[in-house]
Amino acid sequence: MHVLRRFRMHWGLYGRRDPVLLSPVALTVVIGLLAVFTPQDVPFSRLLPAAPALAASVWSVRATLTLGVVCLLPVIGFALAFSDASALYTAGAIGAVTLAAAYASHLRLQREHTLAQVRAVADATQEVLLRPVPGRVRNLEIATLYLAAAPQARIGGDFYAAADTAHGLRLILGDVRGKGLPAVGVSAAVLGSFHEAAYDAPDLGRLARRLDTSLARYNVDVPAPDGSERFATAVIVEIPPTGAQVSVLSCGHPPAVLVHRNTTRSIEAAAASPPINLAELIGSDYHVERIPFAPGDLLLLYTDGVTETRDDKGDFFPLTAWTRGTDTTSPPAVLELLHQALLRHSNGRLTDDIACVAIRNAPQ
Repeated sequence: MHVLRRFRMHWGLYGRRDPVLLSPVALTVVIGLLAVFTPQDVPFSRLLPAAPALAASVWSVRATLTLGVVCLLPVIGFALAFSDASALYTAGAIGAVTLAAAYASHLRLQREHTLAQVRAVADATQEVLLRPVPGRVRNLEIATLYLAAAPQARIGGDFYAAADTAHGLRLILGDVRGKGLPAVGVSAAVLGSFHEAAYDAPDLGRLARRLDTSLARYNVDVPAPDGSERFATAVIVEIPPTGAQVSVLSCGHPPAVLVHRNTTRSIEAAAASPPINLAELIGSDYHVERIPFAPGDLLLLYTDGVTETRDDKGDFFPLTAWTRGTDTTSPPAVLELLHQALLRHSNGRLTDDIACVAIRNAPQ
């Protein structure tokens, strides 16, 4: 293992799993043994160019060239010792493929470097948009989960944020219509407004109006063909310092789930409230639900990527039933179990962004 570690360090092969790392060497050894222990009229040595070609996909330029030379020298020696013209042709093929493989390795490393930079920018953007949520605020335990639908993505149209204000802990979780960079811009506009208004707005209704106004201004400043359809659904929560109750305002968003002892309840709004940026179109009446939040209770906020996750039969993920069967109220454990359940339900194919926030009123 020490020799392998030094080999990886010298040739710049860190980050590769050992079987993948050693596959060019294994291929070279197999072809070499076949060439030695089989009749001369079966020229397995002609397969040696495959080794540096494979190395280009996992090794550095220097390591690829070195393997090509290792394959080339024995073939040249054999050709000179036995005056075998066909072996010289094989040597020429090894040399040509090695040079091409070294160039391919160079291009691959450039792309990997560029991708690493893009990912770093995406990570930084996500940290700016989705500011870290504290794990505990007074007697409240909090955990978050964010899953982008695209495997290599870091950000999407779902969002969440928290603010510890004089009114208590205020949280927002929402989902922007659409996907991609336009959705990220709308998320940034909503979150920027929330982080400012959450401390000043006297109640959740006026906080929602501030968010609506901010998104309307964003649409004016950043016009788009679908500007009239730019909106976000969101659920806004306020838990006072005493933690005895929770106020929930759902702006066209899927209902939050409350776990109280052995019962699970979806917090359905008695009257509908408009999604953010649709108040002018369908009215600006906001209806806040106030429910008890006893010690040990857990509140789960989620985006529709959770409940719209389908299995092979097309059935949606049964969140309420799943929550009822969960035997833990630890927010991090609940979200980890939920993540695994979603992957099992969809056979690992999540097709929509997912954001969740779990809040527990910890017993004193």
